Amino acid sequence: MMLDKTIAAVAVSAIAFLVVYAATPPLIRALERRKLVVKDYNRVGGANVARPGGPAILAGILASELVLYGLYSSPAVLAIILTTSLSFLVGLADDRRVLGGWFKPLALAASAAPILLLGYFWPHLVYDPQLGFPLFGHVTIPLLYMGLVIVMIPITGNTINSIDVLNGVASGFMMIASFALSLCLFIVHNYDIAMASLPLGFVSAAFYRYHKFPSRIFPGDSGALTLGAMYGTIAIVGHVEIVAAIALLPAVINSFLFLSSVKRVIEHRQLKANPVEHTDDFKLKATADRDAPVTLVRLIVANKPMTEKEVGFAIFKLAFFSAALAVATSFMMGVRL
Repeated sequence: MMLDKTIAAVAVSAIAFLVVYAATPPLIRALERRKLVVKDYNRVGGANVARPGGPAILAGILASELVLYGLYSSPAVLAIILTTSLSFLVGLADDRRVLGGWFKPLALAASAAPILLLGYFWPHLVYDPQLGFPLFGHVTIPLLYMGLVIVMIPITGNTINSIDVLNGVASGFMMIASFALSLCLFIVHNYDIAMASLPLGFVSAAFYRYHKFPSRIFPGDSGALTLGAMYGTIAIVGHVEIVAAIALLPAVINSFLFLSSVKRVIEHRQLKANPVEHTDDFKLKATADRDAPVTLVRLIVANKPMTEKEVGFAIFKLAFFSAALAVATSFMMGVRL
């Protein structure tokens, strides 16, 4: 039985990677033909970059997860498929037209409906109304947990969307966080959801190949929200919400800094002041504009100007540190004081 699942895990991981790796170049060409490009203001000369990459990301996720669902008919995998797909549609709508700041949180909250509905018909197989804490055990919160499900998808979706500000950062960060989450799921012996989570890391890895500096394609809202929503859904159906939050800490801190400084829900594209600006040699430095929002990137370059690649690697170092904390925390999930 374990051998069969190992083979299935390898198969769905390979499908996820290969579909995104193969689908992204033709998507880039199609977007460029249709003039669906945006200017990369952080690159010398301001090159035009294809956007959005969400369709390729979703294709890899659906191809792998549908195979997994066909093999095991798991309602948890079905919840991942449906919630991720609905979140993609929310992001695609925002890619086509800049919508109000509250649109994405509310629409993503509605995207969590499949988790609640499937959880009603298959209790404990989709989600368990218990919140697990390291060392202190589990707390049963039935009604409150339903609220947590509704808010978690907007949080993880918008968190990844908010960190998608530099070449390769969103896909690279998600690759680190999702592989850490898969490892945590193995550690807590939730092998079925660990298997379902592996495609997220391999999809991110394949897309990073084209998204890294210098980017040939940006994920857009459809790509970032898809990655973030799938991550949040896996955390819920895998019963590792706390561990998942720890692995996502740098992105969560970035969102908190942004919201606390602007004091309202707003689209990044609607900001009038940028948190960073360019030096004469095109490095990033923190702006002196007091009206500009505080972000993780602004804090990183506050001490000295850095190139875009240097800032990206600094974020990845934070991601690896948070991933290590998440893995260490997962070892403590079954231990009580």
